[in-house]
Amino acid sequence: MIVCSIQNVTQVIGANTIFEKIKTEIKQGDRIGLIGRNGEGKSTLLDLMARKTQPAKGAIIWKKDLTVGLLEQMPDVDRGKTVEAILYEVFASVESLKEKMTALERAMSLETDSDKLTRLIEKYGTLQETFQRDGGYEVDSQIRRIMSGLQVDNLAQKAWRQLSGGERTKVGLARLLLTSPDLLLLDEPTNHLDLSAIEWLTDFINHYHGTVIVVSHDRYFLDETVTSILEMDQGELIQYHTNYTGYVKEREERLLREFQQYEDQQKKIKKMKETIKRLKEWANRANPPNDGLHRRAKSMEKALARIEVKKKPLLDQKKMALDFQMHKRSGKDVVTMEAVSKSFGNRRLLTAINMLVQFQERIAVVGGNGSGKSTILNMILGSESATDGEIRLGSNLSVGYLSQHMFEMDGERSILDEFRDQVHVTEGDARHILATFLFYGKTVFQKVKSLSGGEKMRLRLAQLVHQHHNLLILDEPTNHLDIESREVLEEALDQFAGTIIAVSHDRYFLDKMFSITYWLADGALMKYEGNYSFAREKRYVKQ
Repeated sequence: MIVCSIQNVTQVIGANTIFEKIKTEIKQGDRIGLIGRNGEGKSTLLDLMARKTQPAKGAIIWKKDLTVGLLEQMPDVDRGKTVEAILYEVFASVESLKEKMTALERAMSLETDSDKLTRLIEKYGTLQETFQRDGGYEVDSQIRRIMSGLQVDNLAQKAWRQLSGGERTKVGLARLLLTSPDLLLLDEPTNHLDLSAIEWLTDFINHYHGTVIVVSHDRYFLDETVTSILEMDQGELIQYHTNYTGYVKEREERLLREFQQYEDQQKKIKKMKETIKRLKEWANRANPPNDGLHRRAKSMEKALARIEVKKKPLLDQKKMALDFQMHKRSGKDVVTMEAVSKSFGNRRLLTAINMLVQFQERIAVVGGNGSGKSTILNMILGSESATDGEIRLGSNLSVGYLSQHMFEMDGERSILDEFRDQVHVTEGDARHILATFLFYGKTVFQKVKSLSGGEKMRLRLAQLVHQHHNLLILDEPTNHLDIESREVLEEALDQFAGTIIAVSHDRYFLDKMFSITYWLADGALMKYEGNYSFAREKRYVKQ
């Protein structure tokens, strides 16, 4: 059964056409990954499907009485309400029934007249049936299950205004999952989730009763949750009936096939134009002019005009140019941590942890949110000190740090000025470098605060690449990057001759790039001589 039909939809924002005449059908129970480069219009399409906006042209038709839920980045919430109250609001009608039932229970306990008591019992029975049918007895367990899975239990009594951006995203996701709409639209749902929460969400989606469309740059998450891919590419919508891994293979085959068809058609068109030209020349040379040849030329021109010219496929999209170089190597032992503990007041975060990082090693630090991963990075960087133990840094170290928050950027500066603050080159050289990171022409004069998360990450990477460090410390480096940019980053890091220490929740990135994994849990740090999947399997077997 079709739950949503997109029919020749065009959307225009300002003077920009985001996409034109796209069409597809969403069927009941579909699990779809909506992917594409940043700026292709994925979130715009979700807004249309969620009925938040109207298309400039075309139509979107929904199944009658279809309920749609969209994960919003900035939901409209009473800032004074607690997280628990916000989640219970989802079941407002059930909670109203519960209040009426409680009032009737009090009335029945006080009533002495048998006839009145009978009427109260009958009324209570009717309410109880409705309450049970609407899932009233499962509300508390549902809320607890989703709060636990998304790890927001500790936020229950916090007011919305007290929450960080990441916490608000998680609470918004919890609220959406509790509403259980027929069509669930998720825009980057794994942002701000740690590995265990991502795994819980994966399982939730796989058992979800309705239809799910996910916009995500998390390749493992897409592989584990979707059965088809909708790719937004240059304003077109292309469907692949497979998961992300299958899509990569099929897309390459499609592009090569379409490029060959384009080339064949161009050859045919060129040949027809040459034939028309020759026919006209022969017709004009004849004495008298040959009407038959003119007619054949005219007929071929009409046939040529009827040909629907294929668009040339872009086999190589413009990508940022990453090439990490280092001026000089560091000593063999890069970072040594011996029996390091860290406390904040009475709270012990890290207990006697050990770590040895040697030159050219690829080290991943993984663990739950709040477990202390960023604290370890900050102690290596010197911005945090250890409570106990010893931290030693190797010789000849030049450290480049990529923060997931990018607070160090001055939002009031232009892109050009911010870049040159860290990389001391002429304006002309700076503009040339920035162009290789997809900042073209006058865009370099935009203020940093106007940039998206992905654009800020590209700017920070541009700075890092041209500082020639021999140790890179990366805190969630793939956050905000689209899949293509992630692949470019992975390739560049793979070619880097120095040492890398990274914190990440991107399982694909972790598995591909890091041969040593340190797992942080309950203040203890365990070393595994393998990638994330290897470490996870070892921990699972051990438990």
